[in-house]
Amino acid sequence: MIGGNGDSIFKRLMLAAGRPDLAEDPRCADNAGRVQCEQEIDSALSAWCRELPSAELLTLLAEQRVPAGPIYHAGDMLADPHFNARGLFEQVEINGEPLKIPAMIPRLSETPGNTSWPGSEVGSHNAEVLGELLGLDEAALQQLKAEGVI
Repeated sequence: MIGGNGDSIFKRLMLAAGRPDLAEDPRCADNAGRVQCEQEIDSALSAWCRELPSAELLTLLAEQRVPAGPIYHAGDMLADPHFNARGLFEQVEINGEPLKIPAMIPRLSETPGNTSWPGSEVGSHNAEVLGELLGLDEAALQQLKAEGVI
């Protein structure tokens, strides 16, 4: 995620992206003009962002004082030391295995909350959903089991 909407920030962003033409383009001198050039700017940034790994982009943007941050998927969040230090996950047990899940937010000092039951065992509703609701017969269910789908 890149925040380059301020006039001076936009110029630094375009210079970082190797687009001095857009940084100095009079059409892009203010936010109203940049809105008119939105597709051109988005295309330039998309092309630049596809060329480099996220970590390298974030380093370049930080060096140019352009606000930016990663867009996380669940695995990134689970691995992030800040997320973990803030207690944003709790561990539960599913099918006898530990599993980290999102913790209750907001965490209140006197009643912080927690997950007392994470749900049924994985696969416990397969027959009902796949058989009764979707109409798969026992042979189809056995085939899915044999293939490791369920």
